[in-house]
Amino acid sequence: MQEGMQEGVQTVLVVLFDDVQSLDVTGPVEVFNGAELHRPGTYRIATVSADGRAVRTSSGLTLVPDHSFADAPAAHTLLVPGGAGTRRPDPRLVAWLREHGPRAERLVSVCTGALLLAEAGLLDGRRVTSHWSVCDRLARDHPAVEVDPDPIYIRDGHLATSAGVTSGIDLALALVEEDAGREVALSIARHLVVFLRRPGNQAQFSAQLAAQTAQREPLREVQQWITEHPGEDLTVEALAARARLSPRHFARAFQTETGMTPGRYVDRVRLEHARRLLEDTSDGVEEISRTCGYGTPEAMRRAFVRTLGAAPAEYRRRFRPAPTH
Repeated sequence: MQEGMQEGVQTVLVVLFDDVQSLDVTGPVEVFNGAELHRPGTYRIATVSADGRAVRTSSGLTLVPDHSFADAPAAHTLLVPGGAGTRRPDPRLVAWLREHGPRAERLVSVCTGALLLAEAGLLDGRRVTSHWSVCDRLARDHPAVEVDPDPIYIRDGHLATSAGVTSGIDLALALVEEDAGREVALSIARHLVVFLRRPGNQAQFSAQLAAQTAQREPLREVQQWITEHPGEDLTVEALAARARLSPRHFARAFQTETGMTPGRYVDRVRLEHARRLLEDTSDGVEEISRTCGYGTPEAMRRAFVRTLGAAPAEYRRRFRPAPTH
């Protein structure tokens, strides 16, 4: 019998600390608790803080832990949430994670919780993700960690890391599906009114959020034009003419003001639009490829496989919501 389990019951131990992000805690906990309600005996959920005292979340809520570090049960799944409290972590927390993290069957972080695992030396040599806003810092401060800022979650052996807030729910659903089966996970997703399930390698944010908003009005108008007309001619030359700039000046100014090249922005917009059409309509792949400016289904397939790891037909099969009757 594995540590942290009693007759098949898996202990999910959630770490609490001051200035933790409340949704990083409650989102996954609601998922695991939903599984326990659907199939009693699946999980035992417990919370722990350094001294067993209540913690105050970054939003002002108070959470009362079940245990202190001294009397915490062995964890099958050790879940480390994020929040402002990860910026200058309690040394006791880092030391406890360093000792107890390797003992867990599954080590999970939500959002900036990855910073705590990195401080404890538990991410070295691993491929991980975190909230997009801290990925550069994570990579800079911990060069032995392979940081990928794009996916909403990453599985690397017994380690699972996720991006910001709601991606913790996506990851928890994936773990429940692994532990208790698709039907249980689907029932939880329906109850929480979320999709089962977004692919782990789905981008954290849309093209519009990934890029900064250009300062100059002509460039802002071009950004909006791209979003509303993904099937049009979106070459640098065409976009530059719309902004009344030379192609060279436009490309330089666009990257300076948005943080990405025009080509990369166009690629993200087209992919996002195609994904929505695959999820929300019954349009064929050939029609969608034309609508989104790919020209051919093969060009769209290459873009999907390169970015999402799945061809359009497979993406639709796995991630389009099932019809209701």
